[in-house]
Amino acid sequence: MASFIVEGGHRLHGDIQPQGAKNEALQVLCATVLTNEEITISNIPDILDVNNLIKLLELIGVTVTKKGTGCYSFKAETLDEAFLASKDFLNHCARLRGSVMLIGPLTARLGQVWYAKPGGDKIGRRRLDTHFVGISKLGASLNYDRERSAYHLSALKRLQGCYMLLDEASVTGTANIIMAAVTAQGTTTIYNAACEPYIQQLCTMLNRMGAKIAGVGSNLLTIEGVDTLHGTQHTILPDMIEVGSFIGMAAMTGSELRIKNASVPNLGIIPDAFRRLGVQIRQEDDDLVVPAQDRYRIESFIDGSILTLADAPWPGLTPDLLSVLLVVATQAQGSVLIHQKMFESRLFFVDKLIDMGAQIILCDPHRAVVIGHDHSQRLRANNMTSPDIRAGIALLIAAMSADGVSRIDHIDQIDRGYADIEHRLNAIGAKITRQE
Repeated sequence: MASFIVEGGHRLHGDIQPQGAKNEALQVLCATVLTNEEITISNIPDILDVNNLIKLLELIGVTVTKKGTGCYSFKAETLDEAFLASKDFLNHCARLRGSVMLIGPLTARLGQVWYAKPGGDKIGRRRLDTHFVGISKLGASLNYDRERSAYHLSALKRLQGCYMLLDEASVTGTANIIMAAVTAQGTTTIYNAACEPYIQQLCTMLNRMGAKIAGVGSNLLTIEGVDTLHGTQHTILPDMIEVGSFIGMAAMTGSELRIKNASVPNLGIIPDAFRRLGVQIRQEDDDLVVPAQDRYRIESFIDGSILTLADAPWPGLTPDLLSVLLVVATQAQGSVLIHQKMFESRLFFVDKLIDMGAQIILCDPHRAVVIGHDHSQRLRANNMTSPDIRAGIALLIAAMSADGVSRIDHIDQIDRGYADIEHRLNAIGAKITRQE
């Protein structure tokens, strides 16, 4: 396992550009198996989760060609059905959370799919009911094979469009159902669909491939099934979570930083969430500029009560940034309640921040009160382990602002979501060393 050795207290300066969006990449890569024609995708981030999914696509028979930095073509002319039914395929699925979005397109293309419970972040239960129930409503039958510890979805005939009201606005569940429905017979209506920018990007790509999806950007999608899809070209958006992470780094280290080509219209309320913590951010064309601040003050609600930052389905605040916002609050003036509703174990990393001197009260698995130091007392360096991608980057931000040298183990978790992060940050003034 690799580790980061982080020398804290260095200010950042200059420009940094976010990578392509991890969550969008996982969706659109899985969509490539819906057609036997070539699809070219640009701005693919060079991160573990995405690279492992590309390797899995090759294993199931997709021809993958690298055309340049972050640019690949995919041609799923024939799929290896023997491999898809093998234990080896199930083992790969169990190690990669992103593989869950192969369920919909493979069921649509082949009429069946075997699938094991996926891996990924250890942040509590992440159920697959929305995925399976939605695809079952399209006509697939679901069984669980205890001997293989795997689910089997099968459709003896072409999937049939229908109306469905999702029990939760699951992003990956919505993506799976969309990909299963685009070639189903008839019309599918999905209400309470996730509508974040990456789902919009998936729908836009599928429409360019010949799909007929209406209502893109809303929580009510209408999909008129088509017989076949064709190839296309697609460019992935910048990663909004990286943008938020860089804002947090600038605030915690008192640095001036320009985040280039941030795709500001697709950030939703992310910049405003940081502004509510007192972080100044200005927009210049499609860049975000965070000026150097020695202090920042948390807002109160209009009635004077303590601010609450809570995650919610889009266009609410993404849960992937609550860990970063929590760390930023540790050095603010004032107090804030962080309410993580969507995952039950995502706040358990705060004990590591408490060991660094942060004043945090963990009320329960979902709520933490942060009492800011107002930059009067720097966090202390510490030795810690990254439990998941987002907590990992939050701990890295804390270490970059701390007094002394910190060690972060298990950084393959960070590598799953952030490409070449130490070199990119060192180029703008950080002092981070990777130790194998």
